[in-house]
Amino acid sequence: MVTRIKEIWGRFAAQRPGTAQFVVFLVLSNGITVLQLALMPAIKWAFGMTALVDTNFQLWQIGSNPGGSQYFVFDYAAGALPAGGGGLAYFLAVQITLLIAQVINFFAQRTITFKSTSSIAKAAFWYAVAYVVITIAAAALQGLYKAPVYDLFIDTWGLGGAGETLADVVTMIINAAISFWVFFPIFKVIFRSVPETAAVVEPARPAS
Repeated sequence: MVTRIKEIWGRFAAQRPGTAQFVVFLVLSNGITVLQLALMPAIKWAFGMTALVDTNFQLWQIGSNPGGSQYFVFDYAAGALPAGGGGLAYFLAVQITLLIAQVINFFAQRTITFKSTSSIAKAAFWYAVAYVVITIAAAALQGLYKAPVYDLFIDTWGLGGAGETLADVVTMIINAAISFWVFFPIFKVIFRSVPETAAVVEPARPAS
C-alpha cells in the first residue's frame, strides 16, 4: 500500500512539480502551525507566572484607534488579557513560539519541499529579513483583531480561561495564515536548486 502511494505521488510530482511542491509546503506548514499551537500555551503560561505580565510593551505608534486611543504596531499593554494586552510576557511568548517554529520551518522547507542546494547562509539571511518584515506587518494587523477576539471569547461568551486559550489559538492561526501566503513565493526565490557543475574529464594520456 505504501509503495503504491509512493508510485502515485511520484507520477503526480513528475507531471505537476509546481503543484506537488505547493502540496508539500502546505502539509509542512500545517504541521508547523500545530507545533505552534502546542508550544504557545506552555510558553505563555511560563511567562504568565512572572512580573512581565505587568510590564508595558507598546512600540511604534502609527496613529489612533476609532475610539481615540493610540494605535501601536506592537501593542501589549500591561495587565492580563482581556483588560490589558498581556504585557511583555505575552509579546515574548508569541515571539519565542514563532522563532522556534520558523527555525524548524526553514530547514524542513529547504530540505523537503524545495530540495534546495543553494547557499544556506544566503538563504538564512534573506529568510531572517523576510521573517522580521512579516513579523512587523503581522503585529500591525494584530492590533485590528486581537482585542475583539479576546473580548468575544472571554467576556461576551463568558468562557474565562478556556476562552483565553481559544483566543490564543485563533490569533495564532491568523498569524500562521498570513505567514503561509507570504512565505511561499519568498521560498521559491531563496530556496533555489543550483545545478551541479559537470565534472571536467581529462583526456587520457597515450601509453608510453
